[in-house]
Amino acid sequence: MFGLFRRLKLSKRQRWFTVMFWSGYFGVLTLGVVLFIVAYFGGFGELPSLDEIESPHTNLASRIYSSDGVELGKFYRENRVPVAFDSLPGHLTDALISIEDRRFYSHSGIDFYSLARAVLNLGRAGGASTITQQLAKMLFTVRPSRNIFVRIRQKIKEWVIAVELESHYTKNEIVAMYLNKFDFLYQAVGIKSAARRYFGIEPSALTIVQSATLVAMVKNPSLYNPVRFESRAFARRNTVLRRMADNGYITTTLADSLITSPLQLSFKQMDTHDDGLATYFRERLRAKIAVWIKENPKPDGTHYDMYSDGLKIYTTIDSRMQRYAEEAVSEHLSNLQPIFFELQKYNPMAPFIDIEPEQVDRILLAAVKNSDKYRSMKRSGYKISDILASFNTLKPMKVFTWSGMVDTLMSSQDSIRYYKHLLQSGFMAMNPLTGNIKAWVGGINHKHFKYDHVQKGRRQVGSTFKPFVYAAAVDQLNLSPCYKLPNTKVTFKKEDWGIPEDWTPRNADRKYGGMKTLQRALATSTNVITARLVKEMGSVLPILGLAARMGITTKIVASPSVCLGVSDISVYDMVGAYSVFANKGIYNKPNYLYRIEDKNGSVLTQFKTQSREVLTEEKAYVMLKVMEKVTTYGTGVRLKRWSGTYPRNCTTGFPYRFKNTIAGKTGTTQNHSDGWFIGMVPNLVAGVWVGNQDRSARFASITYGQGATLALPIWALFMKKCYADDRLAVSNGEFSKPYRMSISVDCEKNTHSNPSNDAENFDEF
Repeated sequence: MFGLFRRLKLSKRQRWFTVMFWSGYFGVLTLGVVLFIVAYFGGFGELPSLDEIESPHTNLASRIYSSDGVELGKFYRENRVPVAFDSLPGHLTDALISIEDRRFYSHSGIDFYSLARAVLNLGRAGGASTITQQLAKMLFTVRPSRNIFVRIRQKIKEWVIAVELESHYTKNEIVAMYLNKFDFLYQAVGIKSAARRYFGIEPSALTIVQSATLVAMVKNPSLYNPVRFESRAFARRNTVLRRMADNGYITTTLADSLITSPLQLSFKQMDTHDDGLATYFRERLRAKIAVWIKENPKPDGTHYDMYSDGLKIYTTIDSRMQRYAEEAVSEHLSNLQPIFFELQKYNPMAPFIDIEPEQVDRILLAAVKNSDKYRSMKRSGYKISDILASFNTLKPMKVFTWSGMVDTLMSSQDSIRYYKHLLQSGFMAMNPLTGNIKAWVGGINHKHFKYDHVQKGRRQVGSTFKPFVYAAAVDQLNLSPCYKLPNTKVTFKKEDWGIPEDWTPRNADRKYGGMKTLQRALATSTNVITARLVKEMGSVLPILGLAARMGITTKIVASPSVCLGVSDISVYDMVGAYSVFANKGIYNKPNYLYRIEDKNGSVLTQFKTQSREVLTEEKAYVMLKVMEKVTTYGTGVRLKRWSGTYPRNCTTGFPYRFKNTIAGKTGTTQNHSDGWFIGMVPNLVAGVWVGNQDRSARFASITYGQGATLALPIWALFMKKCYADDRLAVSNGEFSKPYRMSISVDCEKNTHSNPSNDAENFDEF
């Protein structure tokens, strides 16, 4: 070496500096190699195993799919959905490589040129981390340390991991993993969520400008947040575009034209579990999946995580029917709610009817104590008197209305009373032939009203219970729809029926006399005929047994009054039970899951419908013929023609003028606190409940409080929308008649051909 120095005619000082430089260079290089080897063998702490490197854990959102292939929502900690490299636009990866790691395709995880430059310039010339090293940090470094010595150890470990990643994955796979892992803020983890959040499109549709905007965030997403710091993000995006030109990915001319373009943001606020379709259903599904996870461990004994394992959950919900159901609830109740407010205007106890002020105070106090605000203040040590005082203090707030959120000045106590005015609803539709639930609307707005009125909620069913009484009588006594009974009062003696006192049910219209067929009696919802059927059977046990076999899970007290629907039952159970009539006597338990797959598409579980025979096909058909008359001339006549007085401004579209066969039943409970309608066509059964949160909050009269006004319009609007969508193939034909019938169902020759409209307002106790 010294001979070389002499030939180069270097001075003594130059020789000294040269020796020191190369000694330092090789020393640092040797030290780096030694540290790398030490780190490789675990000297700086445990490294990820080969299995972990080959299958790095990432928080993948579990996705929920409808039966028609639409993503209904996700369960996640990080809103991440992976995208394959082939689905990424080329200019997106070009932009990333240009700005972050231009020698990406030529190094093996560590760019020694950039590393040496960073060391010589003490980091001032830019970072030395490659895309692979950044990926290693995202995957396996819990949190970068602020301690410089700890961070050096972490950095060396990241080098080792980067080399391992390069040996197990292709360059394209590494780019895809990086873009799928990066956090773009606003719960947009990964490029798919980011493209949707910032531009409302899929990654494959990103333009060069949009790709450059997202890649600009990679250096520091908070600093270059295009939503908060538009000018800063704009400048950084243009830097990315110029680098793409410098590296030959786009022409300089194109780059110059693009840098004048705006950011093109179409930012969408963070999705929550209160947004999108089927919010109430998704919350019910969450509970179901939690139970499934507990009962179905992985082969290694650990449990799946619905928030990070990327499960694919395929449901029976049809996104189109779900949308139509939500629209129907909204359209009807948004028209009916103003009428409720108007009629309550002069009620000092509003929205409560026929209760004492002390009872109102108790209801409101219970609501206060059940509120999050009350519980939070109580946990914080506030005195009860101070808490209650705060509920009576006026303050600015936003309240839900059907026209959107409204700013107002109101106390918390007044807001509770206001929300008590709002009509609530539960709606479910299912295919009776398969048991598959097609639509589930648990309430009017999941953000403000979490309670699910489909399965969790149980309300008095009123006259919608009567078909179970009729079905039990048909089953036990082999009765025909043409069978006649006297429309006269009947008394149940306490000593014969084991009840506290004698009970004599009454008709809602107080009219008696003459004979009625079963068909007409159910159509007009005649209470004494229903009660007389119980008398003829001699016991309520056949009714309760049949209801249980049809899927009614409520424990019903064995009292003759059950025949008029005094029991609280869920929409879920009622729709499932009615499906027996439409499905030839076979009960299919309502089901909303097809299968669950893991993130790779392997089927973990397939769900099967639970079925059992409840009625013979003939007797189920008899009940359909009985219930068809409900919509022909009974309490559901509004579906086909209008008669009687029309409640003004109630809803649009009366009469609905359905021409096809519809079997069903309305229901109106005591004091018209609950309105029901359940309707059937051959391949779809749908049920609706409408009422206020509190039973004492209600319409004062049956004109608006009956099921035909409260609930039936929602069913009608939903079905109109379904029939307008030919893709759904909802049946508009007749119910299938059994090949052989021993029971006569043709009552027309024995019934007046133009029946009166005495059923119009009489569907109650």
